Amino acid sequence: MSVYTDHDLARRHPEQPKAAQLGKTGNYDRRSPFSHDRARILHSGALRRLADKTQVVGPQQGDVPRTRLTHSLEVAQISGGIASGLDVNADLAELAGLAHDIGHPPYGHNGEHALNDLAADCGGFEGNAQTLRILTRLEPKVLSDEGTSVGLNLSRAALDAVCKYPWTRRPGMRKFGAYADDADTLAWIRDGAPTDHKCLEAQIMDWSDDIAYSVHDVEDGILAGRIDLRVLGDDSEAAALATDAHTTFGLSADRVAAAAARLWELPHVREVANTCVSNSGTVVGSGNYFGSRSNLVALKQLTSELVGRFVNSTIATTRAHYAGELGRYRGDLAIPHDIEAEVGLLKTVAVRYVMHNVDHLKAQERQYDRIFRVASWLLQTGEGGLDPVLWDDWKAACAAGDDARRMRIVVDQIASYTETRLERVDKAAAGLQAGWG
Repeated sequence: MSVYTDHDLARRHPEQPKAAQLGKTGNYDRRSPFSHDRARILHSGALRRLADKTQVVGPQQGDVPRTRLTHSLEVAQISGGIASGLDVNADLAELAGLAHDIGHPPYGHNGEHALNDLAADCGGFEGNAQTLRILTRLEPKVLSDEGTSVGLNLSRAALDAVCKYPWTRRPGMRKFGAYADDADTLAWIRDGAPTDHKCLEAQIMDWSDDIAYSVHDVEDGILAGRIDLRVLGDDSEAAALATDAHTTFGLSADRVAAAAARLWELPHVREVANTCVSNSGTVVGSGNYFGSRSNLVALKQLTSELVGRFVNSTIATTRAHYAGELGRYRGDLAIPHDIEAEVGLLKTVAVRYVMHNVDHLKAQERQYDRIFRVASWLLQTGEGGLDPVLWDDWKAACAAGDDARRMRIVVDQIASYTETRLERVDKAAAGLQAGWG
């Protein structure tokens, strides 16, 4: 861990040694500080709740859906693989992958949009900023000397590795990593770091997120019958995908079109495409996937090949750029342009044929309305609807007459809900309100 200094290993609030050691047997815990950090995330309630939060299709759809939790486990695994290939601390990269989506609310990005609209007058909502808030404030693990929660009290380097967007909210910028009332925490994390520059471990996590999203969301779309890979070999659909990729992700349309041609030439892509039989016999982006054992093996071989393609090319290119020891702010991840275009293409496939599916959009409207109904009910009932862990914060906000703070507490509550619990609260609130009438 020579790259990592005492400054990197520091925790904002000193902790006493564990008191439950067994007599005089000694302490045989040989884990590194980053291994401790990883364990804290792994054992957190916030991580477990991701099991009932949407990734692409809802957690209750299908027998083996990907959820925010399984996605996070996959991002952690890919992050660890890239880190190992670069001789960067794998625990640090993996914990960033585990934690990167902890702040995401029910219903994925749709829930994020709803909460951002709801919180317009108190600083908005952003999943990455909520992640920081959970890790440093909301998740109950460590208390300060004053008795306030400091979250998991992770090391500075661990928290920095989770920061995709290491800045507070700015005009004209949709993404940010901390709310205004968490700015002092972000300042502590970023002490000595280059302005607005992600550390290498955060870059690894961010790219691993893109890889997992691009490959596995397409896999889920194929299994759900919404994606037909023959679109990659269809000139009109490939051109439309290239345009969408430019509009949505800012990628070169020419590079993306070339990426479609390259991927279409991969034998595993052709093999999987031949298992997708479209409803009308034409290539329109969705079809009926026939999941025989051999077809499922082909699909899994494809996802494995693509992840390996993206990971190995990134490691090779980064190593070609840097000869010395890597970690923190020594070196940056070097992603080949062609590989970036291929990943962007697959992300666009998921957006075009899954996210923009008519049934999916109708469900999103219902989800958006549900979040607003529950928020209205929580604002009315206060402690009667909030979890006890938030009662002290609510009382303080009420005593101060701070409406923005009350709204932030309600947003914290809803963001913590699983989708099952949100729907249960919505039904219970409707029943109570009917009784009031």
